[in-house]
Amino acid sequence: MSALPKDIEDIHPSLWRGNQLARRVGRTVDTGYENLSAQLPGGGWPIGSLVELLVQQPGIGEIRMLQPALKAVAKRPVVLIKPPQVPNAMGLSYVGIPFDKIMMLNPSSTADALWSTEQILKANTCGAVLLWQQHIRADSLRRLLLAAQSSEMLLFVLRPIAAQQDASPAALRLALRPVADGVSVDIIKRKGPVGIEPFAVALKPSPILLSPHGRPSKRSRVEPVVPAWRTELIEQR
Repeated sequence: MSALPKDIEDIHPSLWRGNQLARRVGRTVDTGYENLSAQLPGGGWPIGSLVELLVQQPGIGEIRMLQPALKAVAKRPVVLIKPPQVPNAMGLSYVGIPFDKIMMLNPSSTADALWSTEQILKANTCGAVLLWQQHIRADSLRRLLLAAQSSEMLLFVLRPIAAQQDASPAALRLALRPVADGVSVDIIKRKGPVGIEPFAVALKPSPILLSPHGRPSKRSRVEPVVPAWRTELIEQR
């Protein structure tokens, strides 16, 4: 009997050792954050796969975290499907994502949103798709994964953090919570070891914080408190 190869991945690209990150995961896009990329198989966001971002609440920094990757693929359209807030054109342009490359869809039902996402992936004419949904069945996610695997696109599905208890075929699942100067990332699922401690990713300030017309540095007693999510790159309807 012949000896096993030194690297288990030589048997098949989909195999990896449980105590190591998978190396052969196909093409990736750099996250733009060194400590985040170091924890992802292939060192970045996987192309032609499904990434789930489970957020504590919309607007905690998830768009800013994705900004370097979206900027890298923005030669082709970036599609936002059922975003919880209206895209801020000036904010997106400021961080290098031309607004004329943003396509926003607001389907009236979950079924229509899933169908639209699947068709965009099959067309393979965009750089990335971001889908916001509260509840998605595992079989529906599996259909999206299969469609993504035949494309050269990034696919991010953004769901509430409570969904981390649900079964999912996603190759990568991250739970995001707000912390000072960024987000805390908890790796729920990846091709490699799990159970590592959550780590912080420092994000660049939102454009509104850099503007002389942004929030005042001090609040008076009569000023309303501005929720933190209003400093994101998207604004409330």
